[in-house]
Amino acid sequence: MELLTHDFYYDLPEELIAQTPAEPRDASRLLVYSRAADSITHAHFRDLPEFLKPGDLLVINNTKVIPARIFAHMEGRQSTFEILLLRRLDYTRWETIMRPARKARKGSVLKVSDELSAVVEDVGEYGVRTVRFMFDGVFEDILDRVGNMPLPPYIHEKLDDKTRYNTVYSKTDGSAAAPTAGLHFTPELMQKVRACGADFAEVLLHIGLGTFRPVKAEKVTDHEMHSEYYELSPEAAEKINAAKREGRRVIAVGTTAVRVLESTADENGRVTPCTGETKIFIYPPYRFKCVDALITNFHLPESTLIMLVSALVGREKTLEIYNTAVKERYRFFSFGDSCFFQ
Repeated sequence: MELLTHDFYYDLPEELIAQTPAEPRDASRLLVYSRAADSITHAHFRDLPEFLKPGDLLVINNTKVIPARIFAHMEGRQSTFEILLLRRLDYTRWETIMRPARKARKGSVLKVSDELSAVVEDVGEYGVRTVRFMFDGVFEDILDRVGNMPLPPYIHEKLDDKTRYNTVYSKTDGSAAAPTAGLHFTPELMQKVRACGADFAEVLLHIGLGTFRPVKAEKVTDHEMHSEYYELSPEAAEKINAAKREGRRVIAVGTTAVRVLESTADENGRVTPCTGETKIFIYPPYRFKCVDALITNFHLPESTLIMLVSALVGREKTLEIYNTAVKERYRFFSFGDSCFFQ
């Protein structure tokens, strides 16, 4: 039977969409689902070490969200353009999403500030625009002054502390969204994870359109993923391959870590150090090659992310778990609570 996008729908009351992050980070709730026992346990993220085993390897994405949301005006027009930086193509050129897109035609010049302007060089679908920025000085410094953190559109509250939309282990600038599964970790909790005999390996995937672009197609197989840049270092690959070789669990922290691992793994689960672009689209009945378990937030209905979870847990079981979380009043999406599927 061919899967339809609507097969991944669930009903979510709007008041369960988290508007602010939990304080402290690890105070968020944690739903633990055991596939072997087919059982749910309700806990808090600070309790995570209790559900880990000695030798577990948690794979985290150390990308860092940049203030990628900027506003611009076109000379002679009153309308404001919102520009979301998705991916840097070279020193001055970026792939972006622009709103309102239909007014941003090829050759349009938009002024962001006295020190930054943009020219639309190419026009794509879904509001995607390739732009060339014109500026004097260091682009990153200018962006820090004029840019805003690119919070998802369902978050209406202002974020006072910009660091709360980055993980405590974020390192490499380049994401247009946070790897939200990792937002729950504190340095102290990471120490406790290591103290219980588990360890961490770091990978990189800069989150762009591939992760959060909505599925417009009626049939799941008709959806085309957008490519995202990733890096897997020799050190991380060595840790991951040792865990697979020794029969220890590889636990992906977030769907972006899954994308790196499954993009680089062979049929035996062995990964190869590399950098590149991935368009991997994971949905049932995908067979995971490297990932044994997943820590992730609750995702939007009909999204590629809930499809990925369904590939690991099963579609019907995933929707059953999500409906349980709704009944238990868990908080959903980027600043919401977490799940551990093991």
